[in-house]
Parts: sequence; C-alpha cells; structure tokens
Amino acid sequence: MRVTKFEHAALVVEEDGSALVIDPGSFTRSLGDTPHVVAIVVTHAHADHWTPDQLLALRQTNPGAQIFGPAGVTAALAEAGIEATMVADGERITVGPFALAFAGTTHAQIHSSIPLIDNTGVLVNETLFYPGDALTVPSFPVAVLATPVGAPWLKIGEAMDYVEAVRPGTTFPVHEQTLSSAGFGMHADRLKAATEAAGGRAVTLQPGESLEL
Repeated sequence: MRVTKFEHAALVVEEDGSALVIDPGSFTRSLGDTPHVVAIVVTHAHADHWTPDQLLALRQTNPGAQIFGPAGVTAALAEAGIEATMVADGERITVGPFALAFAGTTHAQIHSSIPLIDNTGVLVNETLFYPGDALTVPSFPVAVLATPVGAPWLKIGEAMDYVEAVRPGTTFPVHEQTLSSAGFGMHADRLKAATEAAGGRAVTLQPGESLEL
C-alpha cells in the first residue's frame, strides 16, 4: 500500500490498482484526474477538506466512486447536489481493497464563539490513520499517523502530546498550509522529536511525495 501526500490535508492511498482519496480541499491542486478511485473520504465539512469542484471532478473521472463522511459532511454535500454515504465513530466498511474504520465525532475547538461541527477520522487497512481536524486517540493501534501540524485550532505542543498518546510507528505531518515554510520546518522538527521520543520514526513528505506502507 502506498500513500501520496498532496497539499494540506489531501491524501491518495493506492492498493492493488485502486485508489482512495481523503480530504481533497481548496488548498490542494485538483485531484480530478486521479484514476481508479473507488472511494473518497471527507472527514468534515470545511472547505480546506472538500470542495464541490474537487468531488465532481473526481466523480467525472471515476463515476463509481463512493463518498463517505459524517452527518455534517453528507448534509453539506447534499446541498451541493452530491450524493454521499454517512459514516460514524466506530463504524467499519470495506470498499474495493480498502478496509476503513472510522473514529472520532467532533472537530477540535477553534474558539468558544465558533460552533463545533462533525469530524470523523479514518483508519485505512489497519495501518494509516488520519484524524481530520481533531486529536482523536483511537482505540486501535496505529502504525502510521498522518499528523496535523498547523491549524487555527492547534498549537505544536498539542500535536506533540497527540503523538505521544497515540504512539504510532511512523508519523508524517499534514495540514500545513496555514504555516510559512519556516514555520512548517520548525513544527516538523518538533513533531519528529516527539515521534522519536515515543519510539517511532518521523517522515516529512512534500506535496506529491509518497510513502510505502
């Protein structure tokens, strides 16, 4: 299995000739020409994690691709005329070669004045966990953690604590488009230190780079 990181929160996972797309949003290049997509997961309804243009382009290339997300996502997509299947914390489904397990219920708090929304992370093939915009510590072991590293709701100490709580074998930073290049480098270094302190290894992927899982 291979994961390719794109800008910000978008990931493409490939296995046995099929692809899974996660969170293709507004800070990410168009992924509409990605072939062999059997499923798309949207962790929550913010635009940096999905746009109608991204999803419609993916569906045009891959008419049979199924879209999954929590209740807030399916409602937002329905308003855009896009059909999706609702998933929730604790649910497990299989699509093509991808076994998906969902964990988490709520987006991390940005500020008390901003309403909380649904957010559900996904574990792919018992290996790769991406929490979306939350610091969900799942009940299952995590081999590879796609770790949010920059966001209005996040400080780097929280990301470091999160890695120490999950104790994954490998981490790589995601959700970086709110940071300058200097800030991203500093945050990635801190994440690396926390990962290694917890006994794991840290990898930094530039947009378009892949990791074999």
